[in-house]
Amino acid sequence: MVSFEELLKSIWHAFTALDLDRSGKVSKSQLKVLSHNLCTVLNVPHDPVALEEHFRDDDEGPVSNQGYMPYLNKFILEKVQGNFDKVEFNRMCWTLCAKKNLSKSPLLISDEDAFKVWVIFNFLSEDKYPLIIVPEEIEYLLKKITEAMGAGWQQEQFDHYKIALNTSREGLSAWELIDLIGSGQFSKGMDKQTVSMAINEVFNELILDVLKQGYMLKKGHKRKNWMERWFVLKPNSISYYVSEDLKDKKGDIILDGNCCVEALPDKDGKKCLFLIKCLDKTFEISASDKKKKQEWIQAIQTTVNLLRAGSPPPHKEARQKRKELRQKLLAEQEELERQMKELQAANENKQKELETVRKQLEAAAARAAEEEKKRLQTQAELQDRFSLELEREKMVRQKMEEQVAQKSSELEQYLQRVRELEEMYTQLQEALEDEKQARQDEETVRKLQARLLEEESAKRAELEKWHLQQQQTIEMTEAEKQELENQRMMKEQALQVAMQQLKQLELERKEALEQYEEVKKKLETAANNTKSWKDKVAHHEGLIRLIEPGSKNPHLITNWGPAAFTEAELEERQRSWKGKKATSE
Repeated sequence: MVSFEELLKSIWHAFTALDLDRSGKVSKSQLKVLSHNLCTVLNVPHDPVALEEHFRDDDEGPVSNQGYMPYLNKFILEKVQGNFDKVEFNRMCWTLCAKKNLSKSPLLISDEDAFKVWVIFNFLSEDKYPLIIVPEEIEYLLKKITEAMGAGWQQEQFDHYKIALNTSREGLSAWELIDLIGSGQFSKGMDKQTVSMAINEVFNELILDVLKQGYMLKKGHKRKNWMERWFVLKPNSISYYVSEDLKDKKGDIILDGNCCVEALPDKDGKKCLFLIKCLDKTFEISASDKKKKQEWIQAIQTTVNLLRAGSPPPHKEARQKRKELRQKLLAEQEELERQMKELQAANENKQKELETVRKQLEAAAARAAEEEKKRLQTQAELQDRFSLELEREKMVRQKMEEQVAQKSSELEQYLQRVRELEEMYTQLQEALEDEKQARQDEETVRKLQARLLEEESAKRAELEKWHLQQQQTIEMTEAEKQELENQRMMKEQALQVAMQQLKQLELERKEALEQYEEVKKKLETAANNTKSWKDKVAHHEGLIRLIEPGSKNPHLITNWGPAAFTEAELEERQRSWKGKKATSE
């Protein structure tokens, strides 16, 4: 909402740029064109016929002796409803005054940037005419532009400029401010595009009330799909467009004291989510990263809190506080000057009183000399009366000396009061310097806090990355655990098969042992039989050995005769026993 005073400032520029006729007044035709244009851009209903009648009116019309301002207030400004484009209104006033007042020397900023600086001047200038912007507001604007460019603020350079400015004038006009910014004195090393982007950012914040803007994803209410939109946060709404050129507007989120904003967990593959709750609708939005998400949540919450408290936007509130501080300091300075003038006047009065006393003393001395002369002439006759007169004169002189001493004491007290006021003035100047230093320290702390927030965001991003790696590791561990479980099951099954095979081999080993025992018994029986037969032969026949037909296959010969098995059969049985033994083991 544009204030009445801001409208008057822009109109004042347009009015003062109109040409004067020979009589030193603005012509009726130019005032008629200005009035018609103002009604058009301010959306004030007007009738051309009625407009002509107004210009014929010599009592209340725009060309009456009362001047153009009463007509402007009564027939135009009082009918403004606020449903107009303030940029177009300012552009119309700029068109009327820029050609006549804008410097012809080349500037480092474009005409569009000069227009935006002009509008910002109207916002920051003092509410008195002719319009000027004071050094404190110039410093505020240059700081904002420097911060938007990402450069460092040169306080010492501005202090020198401020000292030179204060010695010649109270502030700058709109055109001098445009020349100052366009000269590049406080933007050295920056290209034209960077300066233009910085001016546009400050213009959006201070004039268009854009508190924050940027691209984010918005979830649709009907199709539930996610679309990228350009969001613009203002003191009472959030508008979203297809792109940042603001040509295709898709909708508004109306904010009030009942709205709230809260963060959401990641879902449906979307991260950095937060929710804006209004009375009739709820909006789900996804930011590009966690830092942007936190910035948007904080900016929206601050806007809602301001709406609840009924407070103006931060930049307007800050401007009002700066203006109130300047008015307070000015009032204190005027009060101090008034006291100094009163002390000076009192001092002058005391000086006059002392001069009067001095003249009285001189007159008394003259009278005393004359009396002395008369006394010499009439010494004999007036001896007694002279003595009385002399005593009276002494008393008068004593009283006058007492009065002089009293007046001198009062004068000393007044001089002491003057010195105390001078000390108070010095202390006030030191307090102002301390306040300036405190502002610089506050700016340094704010930059440090911004840097700490950036480091914290980086650490948070790194922790998020570690968390994702841990989740991936846990998932891989679960997969490996499942694979090991399957292998264990397979090994258990193989172990069961091996146990069955072992049991089978145990049975076979037992059978082989039983066979071995039977064969061993047979061998022992055969060996006993052979021994018995040999004893019988040796007993009956001595050492005669029976000769019997030999076998075709070689036989093992023992001390008791041929073995029960051939060598091949014995080797075969040994191999069989070794194989069964290895299987059992």
